[in-house]
Amino acid sequence: MNYHSNSIRTFIGTKNYKESREFYKLMEFDEIVLNDDMCYVRVNESTGFYLQDYYVKDWVDNSMIFLELTNLDEVHRGVAQKRLQDKYELVRLSEIKTLDWGREFFLHDPSGVLWHFGEFK
Repeated sequence: MNYHSNSIRTFIGTKNYKESREFYKLMEFDEIVLNDDMCYVRVNESTGFYLQDYYVKDWVDNSMIFLELTNLDEVHRGVAQKRLQDKYELVRLSEIKTLDWGREFFLHDPSGVLWHFGEFK
């Protein structure tokens, strides 16, 4: 089968919806409010995800998202400068790691969702 796809979007739950919305705004993602308990968070014109006021611990604790970048160093510097880990209890930012496939760093959001920001060789 040949899929002619424009995007793929995941759904992310939140422990504290208001706090998570604030976090993603600080990450400089755009928010489009869909209703009282869900918004579409846009990274750029073709990439985004649904953020919802819904929490299931096992689901959120096991959520991981990989965002492929072409400017990993620039993004890491920008995120580090925001010092989000000082503002939110669960937010953690790693250093950039070099692996056999490329490089990446990790960022946990305020609910514990694990983001992988990566750049392939």
